[in-house]
Amino acid sequence: MRIGDVIGALEKAYPTELAESWDAVGLVCGDPDALVQRVLFCVDPTETTVDEAIDFGAQLLVSHHPLLLRGVHGVPADDHKGRVVHRLIRAGIGLYCAHTNADSANPGVSDALADAIGLRVDRPLAPHREGADTGLGRIGELPEPEPFRAFVQRVADNLPTTAWGVRGAGDPDREIRTVAVSGGSGDSFLDTATAAGVDAYVTADLRHHPAEEHQARSGVPGTVVPALVDVAHWASEWPWCQQAADVVAVALPDTVEVLVSTRRTDPWTVHAGAATNPGRALA
Repeated sequence: MRIGDVIGALEKAYPTELAESWDAVGLVCGDPDALVQRVLFCVDPTETTVDEAIDFGAQLLVSHHPLLLRGVHGVPADDHKGRVVHRLIRAGIGLYCAHTNADSANPGVSDALADAIGLRVDRPLAPHREGADTGLGRIGELPEPEPFRAFVQRVADNLPTTAWGVRGAGDPDREIRTVAVSGGSGDSFLDTATAAGVDAYVTADLRHHPAEEHQARSGVPGTVVPALVDVAHWASEWPWCQQAADVVAVALPDTVEVLVSTRRTDPWTVHAGAATNPGRALA
């Protein structure tokens, strides 16, 4: 098999035309005609995942996040992104990125997140057009309703552990059945999740003011807003790595060996709880 064969399988599952106009997806470095026996899948193309690819003996690294999202004028080896490119080329490893095309594909990033936390997916949260099965985010349903506190714990139990942890905003006793999810930064879909009438919304990188204003709307008569679950960005997208690895394993059986990265590339490394400073506890 050649790198181009792997790319063909990935782009059949995650068509590049689904990528947002601002995005940078596709082959970053490497020769499509180069032979490939092993492929490593990761969220972030960093030096630590390059180390892992080298240790695995991979000829291709497939990442969700682009390495060179914005325009660059050079890739010098003394720059951290340039250093990644140089190390990949020296090791004979190609780099392929599937970003917002993997977000919108069916199945895609949010399907993998929904599956990880036990949801039965029904439809996209923000479809490309009315009735489309592609688009950003997903809406699904739990097998049985459960209290919000139990649901937050469910999310924490089924995603990789991070210093960021899993945070919930809402009544701990509220019954949760229908859930919207969006892998990666999803506060732009707060209104969309509310309009969908779901009980909870799971995403990453929720900011203070949008979350506070969202919760405040629950005090408006006749308005019901979903409870919020905020997870680490990396953790919300990591389940996709196995999905993408399975795409290649099924398309190219017995010819390419796949591996999902186990390197935690979440940038947050330390968490200190309130119990460490009880004298500052407020009502």
